[in-house]
Amino acid sequence: MSSSEIRAGASLASIFALRMFGLFLILPIFAIHAKTLPDGDNVALVGMAMGIYGLTQACLQILFGIASDKYGRKPVIIIGLILFAVGAVIAAMSHTVMGILIGRAVQGAGAISAAITALLADTTREEHRTKAMAMVGGSIGISFALSLVLAPVLYQRIGMDGIFILTAIMAIVAIGVVTWITPDAPSLPTIKVPFMQVLKNPELMRLNVGVFVLHLSQVAMFVVVPSALVQYAHLPLDQHWQVYLPVVFGSFFVMLLAIMRGERSGKMKQVFVWSIALLMLVQLGFWGFLENATMLIAMLFAFFLAFNILEASQPSLVSRLAPPSAKGAALGVYNTLQALGLACGGFIGGWMKQHISASSVFIFTAVLSLIWLIIASRMPELPKRASKPDSENTSDIANAV
Repeated sequence: MSSSEIRAGASLASIFALRMFGLFLILPIFAIHAKTLPDGDNVALVGMAMGIYGLTQACLQILFGIASDKYGRKPVIIIGLILFAVGAVIAAMSHTVMGILIGRAVQGAGAISAAITALLADTTREEHRTKAMAMVGGSIGISFALSLVLAPVLYQRIGMDGIFILTAIMAIVAIGVVTWITPDAPSLPTIKVPFMQVLKNPELMRLNVGVFVLHLSQVAMFVVVPSALVQYAHLPLDQHWQVYLPVVFGSFFVMLLAIMRGERSGKMKQVFVWSIALLMLVQLGFWGFLENATMLIAMLFAFFLAFNILEASQPSLVSRLAPPSAKGAALGVYNTLQALGLACGGFIGGWMKQHISASSVFIFTAVLSLIWLIIASRMPELPKRASKPDSENTSDIANAV
């Protein structure tokens, strides 16, 4: 990778990390904090406050993606980060669950995942794009693991209001990163592509189905796994980071090796399809060995390995298959399906665990993974990407994309 590509990947990964870390900090402690608020005994309202962010993200991803195609990536990203910071301040100033719900809805209105991913695609060449996407995926995974460690400590020191203010500060820092550190994107093509052409593209549809299944499985799985760690691994909730941290870091490095080897040998389709197969086997493993503490941790490692590979390779493929002037729109659709998968995973996983059984969740996600595997196995072979000297400048990157 060239120095410009490394700077683009690292800076945009840091923007994702700063934004997601602020969100992840809320998750382990909000349900406990809500009990101290006047309307905190309304469990449904608490759940809505936690989930409203994903809903507003799903509603606005496509619009922000299309806007980034028309008006440029950086202005759209900055507007989204401002909304995120404003929402955090609203939540910090609120002393009811309803007020926090409004703040998180405003945070979610800054739906810039598609614009960030499109900017990363604009500033990297195809042969290095998946590695750049892996930097983003790894930063999110590390943010999640660190939030599990730091959330209880920060809550004791600065309280929930302080955490929301910290989230706003991180969004402001992210604005500085995208303004002064992230390289500018090359000029976007002026040829207009109808949105329906993007929506009906069969190869993009495969990837949209895939990200929906991936994130539905992720959330549904984590409806069950934390309590299993408590019950079968005898690990208190505040010590779960001792499992997640090494598992996330270890799987990240193995993921990088797999992606680099797949890129060099022109076998990214095989890496992609085998990762889906591994995801399916993990779900079956949870179903069969959930009560075995050693196998439970091993399955978590395998899950994060498959998840990280798929999380890195799919948006790279979307950016590669989408029309150059509609990358933002295509990634907007992709991120919308991702957000819907997160929402459906929580609802379906919780309902199945309560009304059927915990193991039924893994049977369901295994079946979905099998369907995805069949769909993905029919995708065309991806040609080996011709490497180019790392010293090529941004104008060469524009020709590559």
